This record gives sequence, C-alpha cells and structure tokens, in this order.
Amino acid sequence: MDSYLQSTEKKKEILDRTELFVLDMDGTFYLGDEILKGAGEALEAIKKAGKDYMFFTNNSSTSPELYIRKLERMDCHITRDMIMTSGDVMIGYLKKYYDGKEVYLLGTPALEESFRDAGIKLFVSERDKVAASSNAFCERVPDVVVAAFDKTLTFEKLSNACVYIMKGAKFLATHLDINCPVQGGFIPDCGAICAAIELSSKVKPKFVGKPFEETVEMIEKAKGIDRKKIAFVGDRIYTDVATGVNNGAMGILVLTGEAGLSDVDESEVKPDVIFDSVSEMGELL
Repeated sequence: MDSYLQSTEKKKEILDRTELFVLDMDGTFYLGDEILKGAGEALEAIKKAGKDYMFFTNNSSTSPELYIRKLERMDCHITRDMIMTSGDVMIGYLKKYYDGKEVYLLGTPALEESFRDAGIKLFVSERDKVAASSNAFCERVPDVVVAAFDKTLTFEKLSNACVYIMKGAKFLATHLDINCPVQGGFIPDCGAICAAIELSSKVKPKFVGKPFEETVEMIEKAKGIDRKKIAFVGDRIYTDVATGVNNGAMGILVLTGEAGLSDVDESEVKPDVIFDSVSEMGELL
C-alpha cells in the first residue's frame, strides 16, 4: 500500500478540503450499542472546524426515526436532516422516475411506513389468497418491485416478487450488501435476497444505495454542497469508500470495522486516505 495514503500531510489535506463528512454508522461511529472511543468528540471537532456531518446507512430495515432514537440512547443527538438511509434514496428515486406507480415492496413494517408517509403507492398482492392450483386467477401486476433488507421476508413475498418481475415489473433494490454483520456472525442482507430473485427471474436489479451515484446525488441536493467537497467515511471499501471515489466525491476508510490494510492492497477501489478511526480524524481537525 502506498505510504502516501497514510501520511499526516495527506490526511490534513483531505480534512481541509472536506465540507461535509458523511459517516457510516455500525463499525464506523459505533459498535453494537456503544459509540466508539473518541467518535463523539470527533463530531464536536467537525463542528468546531466550521464543517458539517451527517449519517448514512445502507440498512433499509430500520427507519431514520428509529436510528435517531438509538443514537439518543448513546447520548448522540441529531435531527432528521442529519441522517439518511438507502430507503430514503429509494423513495426519492421512485418519486422522480415512478411517481404515482404501484410498488410491491419486500421490506419491514418500518420501511413500509416510510414509503406510505412519502406518498408511495404500495401494491397489495392477492396471489397468496388464492389456491396455488387455481389456473383461472390472473392478478394485476405492479409497476415496480422494490427489494430491501426485509427481516420479515416470507416465501410468499419472494415468490410474488419473482412472478411480477417475470411479468414485466421493474426490479429495483435499496442496496447491494450481501450480508449484515450481527453479534456472532452474519445474516443475509438485501443483496442475498436480490440474488435469489435474479436467479429465478433472470432479471438484474437496479441498486440505489451506497456506492451508487443516486446516493451522492441525493445528499448533494439535500445539503447544497458540491460533491467534490463531500467525504464518505466508513469501514467498508466496496460501499462507503467506493461511494466517494467512484462518484466524484472523496472516500475515507477507517479501520474500526470490516476492512483492514490487507483489504486495501487487494481492492481495485483505493481510498483517498486511511484513518485508524473517526477519533483520529477529530484529533487532526
């Protein structure tokens, strides 16, 4: 790995250039239910330096309001405009390109509520109300199928999604993460759900969360800051860092979560700079 990526001079250069830090959450700012050492002080340092920050997570199984309450329990107090999820990006994408269309959602009740609150018209399936042996039944097909990190996924939901997509519904997905880290291991995330649907339907989904441009576009518009002055900070190279590096913003890797220095050597995506932690960022600010 190029030692220049680790130099203090390079770190300060990136920090000086950044006006908005977009922070990942689990593995970057906190682990489980505890803020990482020095991370809270780093937020204060960002503000003191005349810069801004917000949180962004690909996890679309929980609403921003629930994340706000989780942060409050850790004594970190933010407002709604300071947090965004891949679910928010999907809502914005649907309103821009599929406004008024019917959407079949593979998502949790929390995400369903967010969609309804935003005026997204959710399609309610009737397929599971009819005996599978009925050949006469022909249900309407929704305009769009959206797959998210659905912890309430059932075979009926999965089957419905595949049938609708094969009958012409557009296939969208909130984010590409295959596994979600949990205490003791991993559980299948949105990317794994999409893989099953794609294998059955032979249709690839359109993803909108990190590391895709739709995420950068939405943040840029919401905050009124040019993407060249936005840094995406996180512990994953293929999502957090790639969001910045691949879309005209900056990508900062922290070594408190998934990725290590060996992963940087093996990755095609290279971070603009590497910090040991968000705490180190705060100290240099």
